[in-house]
Amino acid sequence: MKTKVVKITDPSLAKTDIEHAGRCIRDGGLVVIPTETVYGLGGDGTNPQSARKIYSAKGRPSDNPLIIHISEPRDAEKYAYTNDVYYKLADAFMPGPLTVVLPKKEIIPNEVTGGLNTVAVRCPSHPVARAIISEAGVPIAAPSANISGKPSPTSAEHVICDLDGKVDMIIDGGECDIGLESTIVMVNSDNSLTLLRPGGITYDALLCVCEDVFISPTIEGVLSENERPLSPGMKYKHYAPTSPLVLLCGDQDKITRFLCNEQQRTRCLILCYDEEISALSNKGLIPIGRHDDIQMQAKKLFSALREADRYMPDVIYAHLPDKDGLGLALYNRMIRAAAHTVKEIK
Repeated sequence: MKTKVVKITDPSLAKTDIEHAGRCIRDGGLVVIPTETVYGLGGDGTNPQSARKIYSAKGRPSDNPLIIHISEPRDAEKYAYTNDVYYKLADAFMPGPLTVVLPKKEIIPNEVTGGLNTVAVRCPSHPVARAIISEAGVPIAAPSANISGKPSPTSAEHVICDLDGKVDMIIDGGECDIGLESTIVMVNSDNSLTLLRPGGITYDALLCVCEDVFISPTIEGVLSENERPLSPGMKYKHYAPTSPLVLLCGDQDKITRFLCNEQQRTRCLILCYDEEISALSNKGLIPIGRHDDIQMQAKKLFSALREADRYMPDVIYAHLPDKDGLGLALYNRMIRAAAHTVKEIK
């Protein structure tokens, strides 16, 4: 397959390309679209064959549900059974990095939902994504546009590395603003929420809209044997680089000494804080922001993991983040990227 790569930053200046992308989706093709979170591998969310193509292109297990993307929050009514809680969430956070799991309508095939009777719905804020969804006239089912299990793509360059020749079009909309996938919540029968995957919309922000928000134990832990994922990103190992990733926790000074020693004796690569650079040897370092700048660390994480792999180190070291605010989302991605490998430095 010949993949067409098109750069679009302002959809109002790219009418022909937007029309082409929308038509490609309607005709059963695959188009990679930029969003404010990560790039998505898009197909017609009402077409079972499109879903099969998405799973095939990613090498993704078919029990891992896809998210459908809509151009306006109220469009969810066409594809899912909405309720008052959904609209409270939509008014507060949509368009934006929030996905809501709702009972699905028949128009959404089981191939999109991994066989579940629910569907995950999101209205992205990225103008290019919304323009393509609107032009397509169908919801766009779109997981992250990477090979399954690898770090999610936050630039078109990442997508091209993974999916060139496997999709019809790649829309280059520049670097993603947030860098981590959307927050996913499920609306329960008693109108409470279960947080299935943390993201840019934090637990505290959700509490401002809904009094009862429960955190799924799988955010920090793992699925039990034979337990089906209710949303993307719940697998034990996900977002992983090829080289093993080890997360470090403990006293910062002791961690710095440990890293200095490791630089002397191993071919390691370090995702380091900006403040650590002067204390470490100037080799095998990928700065990810200041210790207190969780937003920057989140934005840089996936790109840093991809960059680290290019060096083919024996091991990648990174700090285990705190779980406050956006830190919970960063923790969730990193603990899965490391397959829960954490080393306490004493």
